[in-house]
Amino acid sequence: MGRGIAVQFAYAGHAVTLFDLRPRPPEDFAKLAASAHAEIATTLAMLADLGLGDPGAVPAIAARVTVLPAAEAAGLRDMPVVFEGVPEILALKREALAQAAALMAPGAILASTTSTIMVDDLSSAVPHPARFLNAHWLNPAYLVPLVEISPGVGTDADVTTRLMQLLESVGKVPVRCAASPGFIIPRIQALAMNEAARLVEEGVASAEDVDRALRYGFGFRFGVLGMLEFIDWGGVDILHHASRYLESALGDARYRAPAIVGQHMAEGRLGMGTGSGFLPWGEMDIPAHKRRRLGEMIARLRAEGLARPPVLPPA
Repeated sequence: MGRGIAVQFAYAGHAVTLFDLRPRPPEDFAKLAASAHAEIATTLAMLADLGLGDPGAVPAIAARVTVLPAAEAAGLRDMPVVFEGVPEILALKREALAQAAALMAPGAILASTTSTIMVDDLSSAVPHPARFLNAHWLNPAYLVPLVEISPGVGTDADVTTRLMQLLESVGKVPVRCAASPGFIIPRIQALAMNEAARLVEEGVASAEDVDRALRYGFGFRFGVLGMLEFIDWGGVDILHHASRYLESALGDARYRAPAIVGQHMAEGRLGMGTGSGFLPWGEMDIPAHKRRRLGEMIARLRAEGLARPPVLPPA
């Protein structure tokens, strides 16, 4: 993850330093540093080869990344923002965060890239929790736009704003979420991935056909609309009734709709058609919004080579 984040910031023009906080013999560090530099250069070359940049610029971009050993960790005092990226082990992360925080300058931002650990299970390890928060990047960090930002109880609001602005400046799309297990994406994708595995387990479809359905149906729609907007397009009542049927037909409460769906049903907030749902449709130019979204879907069709002209009648 650290190397992927380094690629993102170097690509956006920033000087980046990767700190190895684990003490190790000089020859072992040299191997680690060489491996990191090689991986970063290879990634940048691949991106250029795929059309993201000039291959001739790769050496200059890669040169923006420096790798330093634990003996030079005092250099953390010059870093305005530090992302911790050690393995998902609570004690190990707390140790690394405490070590980094003790060396950083006042006012500098410290963020953990944890994908599983709650922010306030980590914040007590640092002397200034106001400048600490979670920033969950999704692999590959240099391609997936999303970064989930989860501030702790003591995180200064300005720290959250500053980090989100920095991420936006390098081309990321940060979203804020409360401290909750699984953030947003891991929580949703765990359910979806388990359900996909069950379909294969139950013999409903082959793995290849499940993935084909996900790519051209599930991913195609939700990659443009998002899930809550899609609910509003079809209508909250559709989800309500579909959930009841699936729960009954499959005999499993995991299909039961949450209380908020029943609340929307009771209040008549059924989505786009009623002017109110999960999104504030009454405040939007709905025809213009629909046209824009359909245009995005057509662009995805073209990208997949699936957009076809209409069949015209014989002349």
